Amino acid sequence: MEKQIVLTKESYDAKVKELELLKTVSRDEIAERIKVARSFGDLSENSEYDEAMNEQAKLEAKIARLENEIRNAHILDEGNLNTETVHPGSKVKVENVETAKVTEYLILGPSESNPSAGVISDQSPVGKALIGSSKGEVVDVQLPTGKVLKLKVLAITR
Repeated sequence: MEKQIVLTKESYDAKVKELELLKTVSRDEIAERIKVARSFGDLSENSEYDEAMNEQAKLEAKIARLENEIRNAHILDEGNLNTETVHPGSKVKVENVETAKVTEYLILGPSESNPSAGVISDQSPVGKALIGSSKGEVVDVQLPTGKVLKLKVLAITR
């Protein structure tokens, strides 16, 4: 069974729109490039044809990825999110127990993560550790380096 991908409604709609564009306009453009490149003759030494075929392969891979994300999407109903425990869609304010540094995260699915903007994946080490925790709880985050990070949950909001 495929993993559910947590998306906001806006992100889901953007992915559906992008997929439609790729399946129509982009596919047609590449098909035309392949047709033109074929008209140049010998395909064994035709760099335009090779390039167009590579672009087509990349496009089809992107279409497959988007279709998979849309098929497995779990759209957050932000009106139904509780603030008792951390779950995908939660905004969480945490304090590093060791350094006393306070950080705020929004926890979403992997395709929406943007750590530099404070949006982390529910599949990341920090996201996984925080899921299910409550305000006041201290969670241990097992980092890929082997180090354990202790985070205290200060607040959970929508």
